[in-house]
Amino acid sequence: MADLATLQRSLEVIFNDLSFLEQSLVHSSYANENPEFTTASNERLEFLGDAVLGLIIAERLFHDFPQLSEGEMTILRSSLVCQDTLARIARVNKLGDYLYLGKGEKANGGQHKPANLARVLEAVIAAIFLDQSLPAARDITLRLFDRELQILVSQDIEINYKSRLQELIQSRQQPLPVYHVISTTGPDHEKIFSVEVSIGNTVTGKGIGKSKKIAEMEAARRALQQLTPNFTQ
Repeated sequence: MADLATLQRSLEVIFNDLSFLEQSLVHSSYANENPEFTTASNERLEFLGDAVLGLIIAERLFHDFPQLSEGEMTILRSSLVCQDTLARIARVNKLGDYLYLGKGEKANGGQHKPANLARVLEAVIAAIFLDQSLPAARDITLRLFDRELQILVSQDIEINYKSRLQELIQSRQQPLPVYHVISTTGPDHEKIFSVEVSIGNTVTGKGIGKSKKIAEMEAARRALQQLTPNFTQ
């Protein structure tokens, strides 16, 4: 059994029902290899945690950053809940050390894989939500994500959807994306930019924002949604 007492101290949370925390740590490979182990894998908790996390981050952005537009909040939220960010937070909190992994997955370094780390963090958030309610899950989540949020805000929402779109287009050997400002509205100190991105002669995404950069990022995000049905933000 994982050292749940140490993990609780690390997370600064005491569970009423430790079975929630234990289930959040069970990778499907372990459950499959150990049918006598009665605790289910963390896949269902991961599903719930994804929704709870999205709500908490969206609520924080809505209340704390009234100056941000819907598109800007979407970009920030997408970056905060992406696999890379989740894995980084899980790694800092050493969640991989507590994972129940099948022999093959463990031999292949499963405790270090970004996908596994991201999933276990979402599952832990769901476990806290089920055990102690939304306010407790909110408090712990915001503490865990505070540094990432502050970094993003200080970087002026520099999320690299443009690079992701360019990599996708290059892999398909298509013409590189071209961005055009199609309109600007408002006074000089509050301009709103509208941008479209084209692949060849086809417009694949449009975005608006308080700067040309933000509008281009939003256009790239929407292009990725259109070009990749399984796109995850």
